[in-house]
Amino acid sequence: MSTKRNNPETIAIHGGDYKSDPVTNAVAVPIYRTTSYQFNNTEHAANLFALKEFGNIYTRIMNPTNDVLEKRVAALEGGLSCVTVSSGQTASSFAILNVAQAGDNIVSSTDLYGGTVSLFTHTLSKLGIEIRYADPSDPKNFEKMVDDKTRAFYGETLPNPYLRVFPIKEVSDIGRKYNIPLIMDNTASPVICKPIEHGAAIVIHSLTKYIGGHGTAVAGSIVDSGNFDWTADPKRQPLFNEPDASYGGVIWGKAVPELTGANVPFAVRARVCLLRDLGSALAPDNAFAIIQGLETVALRMKQHCENAEKVVNFLKKHKEVTKVIYSTEHNKPIADRAKKYLKGGYGPMVGIELKGGIEAGKTFIESLKMFYHVANIGDVRSLAIHPASTTHSQLNEKELAASGVTQSYVRLCIGIEHVDDIIEDLNQALNKSSKGKLRAVS
Repeated sequence: MSTKRNNPETIAIHGGDYKSDPVTNAVAVPIYRTTSYQFNNTEHAANLFALKEFGNIYTRIMNPTNDVLEKRVAALEGGLSCVTVSSGQTASSFAILNVAQAGDNIVSSTDLYGGTVSLFTHTLSKLGIEIRYADPSDPKNFEKMVDDKTRAFYGETLPNPYLRVFPIKEVSDIGRKYNIPLIMDNTASPVICKPIEHGAAIVIHSLTKYIGGHGTAVAGSIVDSGNFDWTADPKRQPLFNEPDASYGGVIWGKAVPELTGANVPFAVRARVCLLRDLGSALAPDNAFAIIQGLETVALRMKQHCENAEKVVNFLKKHKEVTKVIYSTEHNKPIADRAKKYLKGGYGPMVGIELKGGIEAGKTFIESLKMFYHVANIGDVRSLAIHPASTTHSQLNEKELAASGVTQSYVRLCIGIEHVDDIIEDLNQALNKSSKGKLRAVS
């Protein structure tokens, strides 16, 4: 960076050493809409493919527009390297596939986004990777599930929709005892939480959400912290310690630090193996769109969180609301985690349960005028949805309960509109929800 400051407001705009286009002096990051790159000569081409030197080969693997985004996201999270991919779901998939293979297992938090549960329980299981679920209310639950085939721990910083902040350091410390990395999904809490500072080895994002902020582009990212020793226990991490036949027998855990001078084998392997073979590349047009959102994410998160806290105070007093779910509204040990791990705000999402149950919830959502009824989170605009019938509808009753979803639960993503307008819309819709309650009774 041109500045050595570590403030997120500065990193989001200036991170990654990009100042202007070297050919045109354009300040905006160019969209390099190209599939291929001219090699200098045959030796240059051979060196790139053999990983003897690094550079652009093909946009399925890397792209100059994406490179700027990757460097800024890595800097924002305090990591050493980042790989962008086509979506947040791809980031979750690659994070697991990069460390586990058939016969291995991952210990994951029960507090997860519904799409991640479906990915883990159904799709990855068909590939022979077992996902074991641990209740994060007690970090020791993760250690109880470890065996010699456990390759990683997985959690969400601010899990949607449970909103119980994950015990990052506690679980990371357990993992370090066994040379097990902690993979953290930080989608719902960029800027306000830095999982790497608390011991996380890998941080992933659905960039579609708060980092993008505008709801116009789908993207994901995987950040390698550089703080994990992948070679300390070769039997624990075989994918980084055994020869990879797809790259001439390279041993990633040893070769990458030697080639790059940085301890980022996770990022390099994800790029040159998974992106190369599975092809879930981020289009440079989408990378450009995410960069536009990234520039203001620090400011937006402040407003999201400030508005959310005021909304929580309003909802706690409303006669139609039976329960408010928020990071600071859990019992003391869990609420204390919000104060420990979240800085500059306690999160942008709020959950509520209504007196009239599911019918009142339907009436409430259909009565909202300013809030959008969408499946996304993280837009600048305020959003509302009923998870049990939408985002978490593929889960069974046991899985719903484990993720904190009841039939009467409504998820609110508080936007950056004026808080008075947000509360006014919520109030009129809540007052109408009682009609749904009466209809359900009759």
